[in-house]
Amino acid sequence: MKRLLALLALLLALPAWAHKPSDSYLTVRANGDGRAIEVRWDLALRDLDYVLGLDRDGNGEITWGEVRRRADDIHHYATSRLAFAGCTWAAPGAMQLDHHSDGTYAVLSLHADCPPSAGELKLRYTALFDVDPTHRGLVQWLAPGATGAQALVFSSASSEQALSMRAPSAWETFRQYVVEGVWHIWIGFDHILFLLSLLLPAVLFRRDNRWEPVDSLRGAVLAVVKVVTAFTLAHSVTLSLAALGFVSLPSRLVESVIAASVVVAALNNLRGTVEKRRWVMAFVFGLIHGFGFASVLADLGLPQGALTLALVGFNAGVELGQLAIVAAFLPLAFALRRTAFYRVGVLRFGSLAIALVAAWWFVQRAFDIGA
Repeated sequence: MKRLLALLALLLALPAWAHKPSDSYLTVRANGDGRAIEVRWDLALRDLDYVLGLDRDGNGEITWGEVRRRADDIHHYATSRLAFAGCTWAAPGAMQLDHHSDGTYAVLSLHADCPPSAGELKLRYTALFDVDPTHRGLVQWLAPGATGAQALVFSSASSEQALSMRAPSAWETFRQYVVEGVWHIWIGFDHILFLLSLLLPAVLFRRDNRWEPVDSLRGAVLAVVKVVTAFTLAHSVTLSLAALGFVSLPSRLVESVIAASVVVAALNNLRGTVEKRRWVMAFVFGLIHGFGFASVLADLGLPQGALTLALVGFNAGVELGQLAIVAAFLPLAFALRRTAFYRVGVLRFGSLAIALVAAWWFVQRAFDIGA
């Protein structure tokens, strides 16, 4: 019981937005021969407040006036954490504010003058890594003459990368978005908990209001295939529609329903109300999860010159990430299916813990309560 409570406390500490870790967004464009670099950099006010203390009156709200008074400090912080090899920063443009799905961002307009390039330009990004090692800089790089942007991700483990002065190949674009899809599903705790809630009963069946172990691995695999296929088809449809701009839903609504879907799936394991048709539940709620995936893809940006390729790559990455989770879960669950530890400790109490965590996420998201 103590371990369960410790796990519950850890899960409750996870951020309510679950898809939205600390990220900043940069569009970097090389003009002409690559000597002039233009940067649009969106930095979350909550992150800037953490390192610079923007909220002077301590009321928990950062006003435009508070941001404007610290504009010089913000620009100094930004240009000291972003460096192009051999380049010098020119006077910055006017700062603005913009709203993302997870809050308000300061928008910086920066300009750098660079020497003639020998085919690539090295960029070093170190913002916020000293206070948040999980922070990422999501860069859209537009090489001279490129019709579409190349997506690059800067992290504490890859803080310096080379920007090629040639347009990315189709394979480079596809590979980058596959990696992003895998990464997103692995850090999307609500997606993982929803999937696990549906997978937990796969090695059991309901008889006389009790969960009993299945006799063969084949039956468990078939149940998992139905669930994963339904979830994949559903979120692929809405991910594509949303990413291509055909459908748009409010972020708070999407995130709240995703949290609610985890609650429903987890509580179903306690009563077994929906047993043989869990794939239906996976499909219905998968439609909403697709909008959640699309919000992340929107932040990464879709290169107009390779839009379909990037979309397919991201979707493929999400599926690979899911399959990795299934491959790790199913053999272990099958081996433990006859034990009281699995049927009581994992299925019953684990599902209850998941439901409680997701219910708290729902409250935070639906009523906009800070994590």
